[in-house]
Amino acid sequence: MSKRFDCAFYFALVAIIMLFCSCERHNHSDKQIFRYNESAGIATLDPAFAKDQSIIWPCRQLYNGLVELDSNLQTKASIAKGWTISEDGLLYTFVLRDDVLFHNGRRVTAEDFEYSFSRITDPDVASPGSWIFTDVDYFRAVDDTTFTIRLKKPFAPFLSQLGMVYCSVVPREEVERWGKDFRSHPCGTGPFRFQYWKEGVKLVLRRNEDYFERDEAGQPLPYLDAVAITFIVDRQTVFLEFVKGSLDFMNSLDASYKDEILNPDGSLKAKYADRIDMVSTPYLNTEYLGFNMSNENGVLKDRRIRQAINLGFDRRKMMRYLRNNIGEPGVYGFVPKGLPGVAVEPVYEYDPDRAKTLLREAGYPDGKGLPKLKLSTTSNYLDLCKYIQQQLGLIGFDIQVDVNPPAALREQIAQGKVEWFRGSWVADYPDAENYLMLFYSPNKAPAGPNYTRFHNTTVDKLYEQARRCTSPEERLALYRKIDRLVMEESPVIVLYYDQILHFTHKNVSGLSSNAMNTLDLRRVKIAKK
Repeated sequence: MSKRFDCAFYFALVAIIMLFCSCERHNHSDKQIFRYNESAGIATLDPAFAKDQSIIWPCRQLYNGLVELDSNLQTKASIAKGWTISEDGLLYTFVLRDDVLFHNGRRVTAEDFEYSFSRITDPDVASPGSWIFTDVDYFRAVDDTTFTIRLKKPFAPFLSQLGMVYCSVVPREEVERWGKDFRSHPCGTGPFRFQYWKEGVKLVLRRNEDYFERDEAGQPLPYLDAVAITFIVDRQTVFLEFVKGSLDFMNSLDASYKDEILNPDGSLKAKYADRIDMVSTPYLNTEYLGFNMSNENGVLKDRRIRQAINLGFDRRKMMRYLRNNIGEPGVYGFVPKGLPGVAVEPVYEYDPDRAKTLLREAGYPDGKGLPKLKLSTTSNYLDLCKYIQQQLGLIGFDIQVDVNPPAALREQIAQGKVEWFRGSWVADYPDAENYLMLFYSPNKAPAGPNYTRFHNTTVDKLYEQARRCTSPEERLALYRKIDRLVMEESPVIVLYYDQILHFTHKNVSGLSSNAMNTLDLRRVKIAKK
């Protein structure tokens, strides 16, 4: 009774606030200030350490690189106004704009990119983005506006990798002036410049009056005067602040309020439709369960057991009842929808009879004699894991769900100390290779992202062949072949391919994103209510 009362009281409070406090917060000022919340906090504003979304979003506003990705994940010019690639796919030559200024007023030259990339590869800096340059032979400033990069071997996705925030240009003098404190004294070329940061409370970025880009009508970008980021941890509080108008934007969805704002089919509830817009697009994020393939003595070494688990629960029902149909059931390959090279035929639709047959063939009819399996997860995914536990229990599996703090679980996975775990992989760059690298044996954790410690000689050879391939058609065919082989071996269970949900108020326009969940605020406008 208490829980039901608390929930009813909470949503009644939301309704009252919506009715009586529909916040005229922009009336007191002509300034356009875009407000959003970052519950995860922001660890740094140095692009060399932009390893997760909470850091990437503000850094996107502060910095630019040679190139960027548009809303269709196509590579387009940024500070580089053009480029050429040699016929052998090894030499990249970039011609830079000559009108780009750092926030300290100095003009950007090719030498600044040489310094910035050298900094990323410096072992003393220890940037998590240094892997981008592993197969780079050299990079060099030819003159003020010409910059070249030579690869050791062809790699077609390399250009899109240069659109990552890690590859932003920074001024040497500011990095050397601040040292490690550059993290809180950022200086870039982006549409917004640093204004104020009280860590854990508020971050403010203001409009860069000298920004080099203009819109189609020749008007300077950005339109906004400022961006204000808060750090409220509690997701229900964030939702409440958004509903009452204190925040302009809310990203994604939390279980604590998903049924309040969405219908069971994933559409926006009618009571919010007149004041809130919802945009939904595919997200290059694959949610999965991974097996530790280095566990020589475990029952999970038997491929038939892993395949039985893959077949033994209904992903479509899981998405309908636990995710309000936000996302696509993971019945295809590991590569998510939205990328070329994605599998086109289902691999693991729900088939409990086939799962039981595989158990019997493995020597465990109806699960008899099968040892208990421990599935390690975090509290955010407990409902999904409990569902899988219940479904697999019906065909003979005995599963223990072990809940861990996120940081502790990440460390255990990296060190190979768990037999079965929940994981996710968000694209670093828009190419299927970025997903298939998780199954290349030289990338074995903890040094690389092969957290399952999967090793298959055929997969390794095909992966190496795909990386060298310069023909787009041949490379995509190789990607599909690798993905299919991986799915047959089942080192992972794909749960679902994620979906982006962006919520804004009706007076917000011009917000742009893509399947990598980029936050582009350059063309955002906020109208007075």
